[in-house]
Amino acid sequence: MNDKKYNGWTNYATWRVNLEMFDAGYDGEYEGMEADDFKFRAIELLEIDCPQESLAFDYAMAFLDEVNWHEIAEAHKEEA
Repeated sequence: MNDKKYNGWTNYATWRVNLEMFDAGYDGEYEGMEADDFKFRAIELLEIDCPQESLAFDYAMAFLDEVNWHEIAEAHKEEA
């Protein structure tokens, strides 16, 4: 991946994960969550939707490694 900003976020992965997993209008659901909490929640969601012994899961995990979890946590603190 690259380090270019995307829609005001650190990179495409950060923007996309926040949009698809955490920006669904759940007021207060993420209140008090820290960066690691967001990462663990994203992995939980992935494990529900994707077989863990698959190439797709491996690629998704690699994509999640590119996410700036601190930026997502800060964005949700500002919304609270």
